[in-house]
Amino acid sequence: MTQKKPLFEFKDIRVSVEGHEVVNGVSLTVKAGETHAIMGPNGSGKSSLANALMGHPSYSITKGEVYLDGKNMLEMEADERSRAGLFLAFQYPQPIPGVTVANFLRSAVKAQRGKVADMSDFRKNLKTEMDNLSIDHSFATRYLNDGFSGGEKKRIEILQMAMLQPKMAMLDETDSGLDIDALKTVAIGINRFHKDTNGILLVTHYQRMLNYVKPDYVHVMVHGQFVKSGGPELALKLEEHGYDWVEEKLIEKAEV
Repeated sequence: MTQKKPLFEFKDIRVSVEGHEVVNGVSLTVKAGETHAIMGPNGSGKSSLANALMGHPSYSITKGEVYLDGKNMLEMEADERSRAGLFLAFQYPQPIPGVTVANFLRSAVKAQRGKVADMSDFRKNLKTEMDNLSIDHSFATRYLNDGFSGGEKKRIEILQMAMLQPKMAMLDETDSGLDIDALKTVAIGINRFHKDTNGILLVTHYQRMLNYVKPDYVHVMVHGQFVKSGGPELALKLEEHGYDWVEEKLIEKAEV
């Protein structure tokens, strides 16, 4: 049986913010069709890792390697990484007054497709994906995230993902601020996007998102490092015992 090649991988990544190291040498391999979840307490470095991988200028990768479909992401700016197929749904999506949702998405899709862009199907696809996420069509003419609720912002992030169809989607705490109905709708959108040709990296605090988007692997991040990895059962154990359980295990290991 032929082994699948890695779709997305990073090796020994270290990330600094204003000279302070917040991620201390983490590595991960995601194959096509896989969903990985990164869980951890506040301040563990999860969001910093995702932002750095996407190329956010405030997060500096000081060491390591990052590849998407064999392409070196560290040689690319954030927009080039996006065109290569990397996507990040932000924890706190920012409003952009003056730019409508439809115009923003049209520009993003056109930039991704490049000079050969055929936009004839854009409007039809947009309406279809808005319906799939229970987003009223009136949002297409509203300014991006301007006056949107937390749940509305998160649905628009998933709408962007659905329209762009990236190879690798990183979702940074997409479940935060969502009530149960919005969470289910967003999860349906994520599951509809996920295929055996792409990958998903979920960053989350809580088990509840993983009740609807089933991970293949769960990685626990504490103090900027991956300290434990396992299957979906690991998330259930964290839900039962909390992150103190992981830290206690680390202390016990260090004392041996």
